[in-house]
Amino acid sequence: MHQATALTGQVKNKKMSELNIPTMAELLAKGEEPEILFWVGCAGSFDERAQKITRDICKILQHVGIKFAVLGTEESCTGDPAKRAGNEFLFQMQAMTNIELLNAYNVKKIVTGCPHCFNTIRNEYPGLGGTYEVIHHSQLIQELINEGKLRAEGGESFKGKKITFHDPCYLGRANNVYEAPRKALEVLDADLVELKRCKSNGLCCGAGGAQMFKEPEAGNKDINIERTEEILAAKPQIVAAGCPFCMTMLSDGIKNFDKEKEVEVLDIAEITARANGL
Repeated sequence: MHQATALTGQVKNKKMSELNIPTMAELLAKGEEPEILFWVGCAGSFDERAQKITRDICKILQHVGIKFAVLGTEESCTGDPAKRAGNEFLFQMQAMTNIELLNAYNVKKIVTGCPHCFNTIRNEYPGLGGTYEVIHHSQLIQELINEGKLRAEGGESFKGKKITFHDPCYLGRANNVYEAPRKALEVLDADLVELKRCKSNGLCCGAGGAQMFKEPEAGNKDINIERTEEILAAKPQIVAAGCPFCMTMLSDGIKNFDKEKEVEVLDIAEITARANGL
C-alpha cells in the first residue's frame, strides 16, 4: 500500500468532510494542474503522530486557497533511508520510480512535511533527472505569513508561552534553512528561547543516518537523551519541531524524563494551525 492511501483514509476518518485532498491523477482526469504538490512522505502517511501534522499542513493549504494535490497511492519512499544506510542501488531504483512519475505529471513545485524528503528531492534527484522547486512546509508558512495570508489570530493564543525550536539536521545544517521556522514562531508573540546548541551548531535528535530504524550502538548516552537534557535546561513549555523523525525522538526523550505534562512537542504546522483556529 502506498503513502497517500493512508493519508486519504485517515483524513476522511477525521473531519475529512472539511478537507478536500485531490490526487494528481484526479486533477489530470479533469485536465487541471495544482499550484503545488504536497509530498506526504512515509512518516506523514503511516506514523500516527505524523499523520496529525499531515492533516494540519493540508488545512493550512486549503485555508489560504492554494490549489494542491497529493500523489496518493502512487507516492513511494524517496529512497533517503536506503541511501543513508548505504544501499545506493536501492536508492536509485526508488528515486527513478518517483522521478518518472513526477515528470509524467509535469510537477514543478513540491512542498514536503519532512526535511529528509525535502533534502533528497531537492539535492539528490536533479542528478537523476528530477529537477523541481522544493520547499519545506516551514518555508511555505513563512511565505504565507509574509504575504499576509496567515496570521496568528482566530485560534489558540501562544502569547507569552516559552517556546524553543529544535533545528532538524536536513533542514538546517544540510540546507541552511534556519529563519523560516523561527519566523513562523515569531508571529505568535511567544517567548522564544534558543537552545545551547542551535542553528549551524545544532545537535541531531538521534534519528539521522537511518538510526531511526535501529537501536543505537553501545555508548555512554543516547543522543536523543542528551538533546532532551538541553531542551529541559531551557525550561520551555513547547518544543517546536519541523521533522517527523525529530518529533519521535524528542517525544521519547521527554517521556523518558516524565515531563510530558510540562513540555509539549509540536510541529511548526500544528502550532500555526492552532494559532489560526484551523
